[in-house]
Amino acid sequence: MSQGDPGADARQLTELGYYALSRHPVTPAELAAEAGVADRLGFGAAFVSERFNIKDAAVLAGALAASSTRLGVATAATNHHTRHPIVTATMGATVAELSGGRFALGLGRGIDPQWQILGLPTVTAAQLTEIAEILRRLWRGETVLGHDGAIGSYPVLHLGVTLDPPPPILLVTMSPRTLRLAGHIADAVVLHTFLSDEATARAVATVREAATAAGRDPDSVRIWSVLATVGDELAETDRLRRLYGRLATYLQGYPDVLMRANSWHAADLDRVRAATAFTAARGAIDATATPAELAELAEIVPAAWVRDSATGSPRARAEAVDRQFGLGVDSVILHGVTPTEAAPVLAAYRTLAPPERARPANPGRNDRSGVRP
Repeated sequence: MSQGDPGADARQLTELGYYALSRHPVTPAELAAEAGVADRLGFGAAFVSERFNIKDAAVLAGALAASSTRLGVATAATNHHTRHPIVTATMGATVAELSGGRFALGLGRGIDPQWQILGLPTVTAAQLTEIAEILRRLWRGETVLGHDGAIGSYPVLHLGVTLDPPPPILLVTMSPRTLRLAGHIADAVVLHTFLSDEATARAVATVREAATAAGRDPDSVRIWSVLATVGDELAETDRLRRLYGRLATYLQGYPDVLMRANSWHAADLDRVRAATAFTAARGAIDATATPAELAELAEIVPAAWVRDSATGSPRARAEAVDRQFGLGVDSVILHGVTPTEAAPVLAAYRTLAPPERARPANPGRNDRSGVRP
C-alpha cells in the first residue's frame, strides 16, 4: 500500500463509490490515474455517466477495469436504445470479463428532450424490462429467435459465450415509477444527486416495497445514494460551481422530476430560474457560469435544497456520508469529487463505519455471503 496517498488503508470500503470524471472540464486521460488512487485508498466502486462528447460509457468502463485491480465498475448510466442489443450485450460481456467479474451495467431513461433532438424514441418501462431480460438471456448463452417487442424486432440475437455469473443490471432513477420498476427487475438501484434525506428514504421504501410485491427478497436489491461532496478547502468559485452550479444544471435538464422527488415548491424554482445563470445560460451552468452568476445562485437557491449534501470539513463530510446509511441505503456514491480530494473524507469515514457495512466488490450485487468485513 502506497504511503504517499493520504488515507491509504488496506481495507476496501466496498460500500463507497465515486463518479469518475464528474467535473468540468472533462479530461478522459485522467481516468486511469484517478482509478489507481481510488484503488489504493480503498474505494469500493467507480461509476461512469455518459455524455455524447468525450464520455463514452463503454470506453471509460473498460479503461477503469484495466487500470484497477479491485474497484467495482458500473455505468450509471447508459441507455439501451443508443446501441443495438447485441452491441450492448457485447459491451457488458467484454467489461465483465476484462474486470474479472467486477462490472455492473447501469441503464436509465435519460432525458426526453435529448431523445427528441436526436430522433430517438422516449425510453419506456416496457423497453427497460425487455432489454434487461434479453441481456440476461444472452449472457446465459441463450439464442433469442424472432424477437418482436418494445425494443424492436430482431430475427436472431446470439452472443456465443456464457457468463457465470452474468453482470448485474442497475437502474438509475429517482422517479417513483422507475423505482418501482427497479424493485421488480433490477439487481441494484442508483439514486440521484441532491435528493433530500426524506426523498432518499422514500425512494428506498419504494424499491423495497416493489421488490416484496414482486416476490423478491427486498434486501437483495442494492441501493446506492448519490451524495454531492464539496469541501471547504476548495476555492470559493470552485465550491459554488460544484454545489450550486451542478444543481442548477440538473434543473436545466429535468426540473420537474427533481422537484417532484423532493416535494420542492414551484415558486422557489421560478425564483431560481430568474437568476442570470439561467436567463443568460450559455450551455450547462456548471460548465459556463461566471463567478458572479454562481454567487447569485448561492443567494437564491433555498438552503433546504443543498442541506443534506456533504459539505464542510472532512469530518463533517464523512458524517454526512455516514448518515445516508440511516436512510436505508446499502452504499453511497461521493459525487463531484476526485479520489485524491476524497482521501481525507475516507480517512474520517473509517473512524465511523461499522465493518458490517461491507458489500460485494461488484456494485450491482448485495449478497453478503462470503464478504469479509
